Amino acid sequence: MSSAQKVIPIHPAPDAASDQEQALYEVRKKIYPRAVSGWFAKWRWALVWFTQLIFYGAPWLSWNDRQAVLFDLGARKFYIFGIVFWPQDFIYLAVLLVISAYSLFLFTAVAGRLWCGYACPQTVYTEIFLWVERVIEGDRIAQMRLDASPLSARKFGLKSAKHGVWIAISLWTGFTFVGYFTPIQELTREVVSSSLGPWEAFWLFFYGFATYGNAGWLREQVCKYMCPYARFQGVMFDRDTLVIAYDEERGEQRGSRSKKADPKALGLGDCVDCEICVQVCPTGIDIRKGQQYECIGCTACIDGCDQVMDKMGYARGLIRYASLNGVSQHLGWREMIRRVFRPRVMIYTAVLWAIIIAAGLSLWNRVPVKVDVIRDRATLSREVGDGLIENVYRLQIMNTQEKARELKISATGVDGLQLTGLPSPLALEPASTRMYTVTLRAPVTSAQKGSNRIMFHIEPATAEDDFALQEKSIFFK
Repeated sequence: MSSAQKVIPIHPAPDAASDQEQALYEVRKKIYPRAVSGWFAKWRWALVWFTQLIFYGAPWLSWNDRQAVLFDLGARKFYIFGIVFWPQDFIYLAVLLVISAYSLFLFTAVAGRLWCGYACPQTVYTEIFLWVERVIEGDRIAQMRLDASPLSARKFGLKSAKHGVWIAISLWTGFTFVGYFTPIQELTREVVSSSLGPWEAFWLFFYGFATYGNAGWLREQVCKYMCPYARFQGVMFDRDTLVIAYDEERGEQRGSRSKKADPKALGLGDCVDCEICVQVCPTGIDIRKGQQYECIGCTACIDGCDQVMDKMGYARGLIRYASLNGVSQHLGWREMIRRVFRPRVMIYTAVLWAIIIAAGLSLWNRVPVKVDVIRDRATLSREVGDGLIENVYRLQIMNTQEKARELKISATGVDGLQLTGLPSPLALEPASTRMYTVTLRAPVTSAQKGSNRIMFHIEPATAEDDFALQEKSIFFK
């Protein structure tokens, strides 16, 4: 290479493609939701109190000298007030999930994301954490100034107090969650004596950490990127679904003006472009841009906009609950409600009620005793004295309710069939399972060679109960 030749590094010129690629990786900007009051805010806080009273209070309720709501995984018993569910009742869990899914479909088809806006744990705990943040650090402007200021003793103290309260709420939430699986009074003693088991400690801190991280730090990121519901909610909407809608025809053109100015003379709509609807939104969207998957239906923008309309002397409802057809066709509230009862909604409602009624009847008519008959496969049959032939069985008997019972068990199907190995009457403890080995004997001459179909009969020994069970089996000769 001659001295005249030089190696010149080549740097690719920036182009639109590279700029677009960089724009895909947006750095998260912290959202500072502004406090808002109003009719919908009161409903939202009423749901916060209602859901949290149930969640935190249910483990402390007693029923029949035990915890009213307890999912005892070790004993494989789920107690829900007076009902005891066993592993064999798994079908009821499946039915509960189906009911929850259909309810979600129905409510979403009628009025959008009601679950997300009012009852979702992410929304509820974010609302609680935001309230703590406002109490300690101040409202939106004060929080922004505090975060922008350099570290000082005051800033450190406020941040420490806020996170201390957040952590306390999160740990109490984790403690309550574990209290649904370990009796909460027993769990309290273990916490006080620092003798928590490994699994209780793991789930207490894991659930507490998840609450602290999701409600304190991730917040809207959970709704926008982690929750799948935001992605498929659109298939459950139609133009007659009640959603949070901005009346573009009434609001545009936007622009600031004095309270005394005539907007029509200025060529303006009712929207004063104050951006209150953006400032109160927990996910930071602008509802005036139309329907967006980030909208969780919390209705904070409705309350915020109504406050501005009141101050300006304009009619409320620039942002309101309405269907897209209702806004575009200027439908009244009654007409929009009538359109709610469309075929799609009626089908969801009919199916949901059919499942609920069927599940309720099944629970009401559930037989309180379950019996499984298992024939001993080690020996088909054997001859014993007095010209009898004997078969051996194992009976697993379950008392599904918290009530002691006495049973009478017999067997038929072969002449002269005798059952031995069980006390008469058979006493069952409340919510218990017992295994018994029993024998059936029959005269050799009364049974056919090979297999004989027989039936075990289980009946209550007292007049208090009214049920009868029959279990099939085989008697070999």
